[in-house]
Amino acid sequence: ISLNIGNPGLFGYRTPETMRLAMIENLGQSEAYCHQKGVFPAREAVVMQQQDRGVMEVTADDVFMGNGVSECIDFVLRALLNGGDEVLIPSPDYPLWSASVSLNHGTPVYYNCLPENDFQPDPDEIRSLVTPRTRGIVLINPNNPTGAVYDRELLQAIATIAEEQQLIVFADEIYDQMLYGDAEHVPMATLVHDTLCATFNGLSKIYRACGYRVGWVAFSGDRENAADFLHAVELLASLRLCSNVPGQWAVQTALGGYQSVRELTAPGGRLFQSRQAVLDGVAASDYLELHAPDGAMYAFPSVDTERIPGFNDQKFALELLEKKHVLIAPGVSFNVPYRNHFRITTLPDEREMQDVFERMEEVLTLLAP
Repeated sequence: ISLNIGNPGLFGYRTPETMRLAMIENLGQSEAYCHQKGVFPAREAVVMQQQDRGVMEVTADDVFMGNGVSECIDFVLRALLNGGDEVLIPSPDYPLWSASVSLNHGTPVYYNCLPENDFQPDPDEIRSLVTPRTRGIVLINPNNPTGAVYDRELLQAIATIAEEQQLIVFADEIYDQMLYGDAEHVPMATLVHDTLCATFNGLSKIYRACGYRVGWVAFSGDRENAADFLHAVELLASLRLCSNVPGQWAVQTALGGYQSVRELTAPGGRLFQSRQAVLDGVAASDYLELHAPDGAMYAFPSVDTERIPGFNDQKFALELLEKKHVLIAPGVSFNVPYRNHFRITTLPDEREMQDVFERMEEVLTLLAP
């Protein structure tokens, strides 16, 4: 059972039929390279979504389509960073961010989102980490791997720091509609005005279309003073010619159509029920603890080290795989200094998730003294 990656299609989730039909209908227009920024209807659909969320100044020229958000992250950081430049990244983080910073000759600097603070960042710590080499700050909201969702007051405090220090805000919002209970997503672009904000999103998670490889970055805020950087982004987009054309034709239908993810996250929906099975599994465990995820499709449980002294997340992951054939991601993979956490996806159905926690408990019992 592979719980190490958020890939909905592997667990029977389907892309909405209207998106598939839109892509098929436009295959005849997909045989040539498109504009380096992407097909116009896709970019305009992103603009309309941004406007619906209160980000009024974005135009199609400010949107770049990519082969998933992953590619957008890479070419944006490549355009920005010189050797030794720093980017503030949450710990725990989605490892692509720190890897992309390092591969583009930058230095990841981590701000803590601690378990004892429900994985919320501390603006005072963020401010203390800014140096003359700091170029930007990454926010992953809703968060991967923790499922934390940040409220408006916290985001406004971080936006203020970014504006004061003239940092580019990288807002990774790929899980923006995947929310549970009373959780509310506040788009970072609605709060950032006096510096540049880059909002990343795509079809992979909300629309269950990982294989389409369609993501985008939309720039808002102070674009005038970032003109050289944005020119470099466009140059890099041109060098790779264009992103996957067939998948882009599904964007307009996806963003403008019925948002079926809300059925999945509402009480009785599959994601809601799977998340509840995780909460129930942790509650029944003699060893596990968890801050309930408010968003995304992951949980980041911890193991009580008083019950299992010397617990090692990597050793546990290997034991669980070898003995019970369950694959998880050890917490150290997400750039944390502690070794008693691990990440699982909440994509399996309720019954399978119950089975997973029974297997985990058996392995944890073997590790306990």
